[in-house]
Amino acid sequence: MNGKVALVTGGSRGIGAAIAVELAQDGADVVITYVRAEDAAREVVAKIEATGRRGLALRADAADPAAAVAAVEETVGAFGRLDILVNNAGVGAIGPMESLSAETVQQVIDVNIRSTYLTTQAAAVRLGRGGRIITIGSCMAQRVPSPGGTLYAMSKTALIGLTKALARELGGRGITANVVHPGPIDTDMNPADGPFAEPQAAMTALGRYGAAGEVAALVGWLAGEESAYVTGAEFAVDGGYAA
Repeated sequence: MNGKVALVTGGSRGIGAAIAVELAQDGADVVITYVRAEDAAREVVAKIEATGRRGLALRADAADPAAAVAAVEETVGAFGRLDILVNNAGVGAIGPMESLSAETVQQVIDVNIRSTYLTTQAAAVRLGRGGRIITIGSCMAQRVPSPGGTLYAMSKTALIGLTKALARELGGRGITANVVHPGPIDTDMNPADGPFAEPQAAMTALGRYGAAGEVAALVGWLAGEESAYVTGAEFAVDGGYAA
C-alpha cells in the first residue's frame, strides 16, 4: 500500500484504531476521525507515525452530515489523494423496541446509515482505479439470537445492501466494496471481562471474544492488491457467532 492514503472513520479506539495501525503497517498514510476522544486519537496518530507513515486525526461527528463529507475533503486536502475508505464509525442502542426514544432511533440511523452513505458518496468521487471501500457491519446483521437488537440490527443490515449496490455501481471503475461483520470483540465498549461478556462468548462457536487486531487483519487484506477480485461480499470475523 505504499503511497496510498486511507481514511478510517471512528478510528480513535477499538476496532477503528486497530485498523488504522494495520493499514499504516501495510504502508498507507492514514487519516482517522473522532468525536470526543482527542487524546486517544493523538495516540493512534503517534502509532501510525511510528511505522514511518503519515497520520492525521480529524474531529468529525458522524451524526453531522456536513462533517462526514468534510472529512473526505480534508483528507484529500492534507495528503493529496484518497485510495481506501473504511466506514467504521457507529453507535449501538440495545433494548426493547418500546424503550427506545425517537431521538435514539434517529441517532442510530444518522450515524450508522446516513453518515456511512454520505461519506461513501463523497469518497467515491475521489477514489481512482484500485480504490477500496470497506464497511464495518456487525454479526447482528446476520444473526440476532436474543431480543433487544431490532434497531441496531436494522441499521447494520442496511450496510449489506449498500455494499452490494456499490460493488455494481463502482466495479466498472475498478473500485471494490466489501462489508466485514465483527462478532463480540474485546474493546472498551464491549470488554471481554464485562457484565455481558459471558453470554456473548457462549454464542460463538469458539467460546471466546475476538481481538480488534483479528478484524483489522482482514480489513488490511481487503484494502490490499490481493483482494482485487473480491467485491460485494460479506466477511464474518465472529468466532462462529452466525454459524
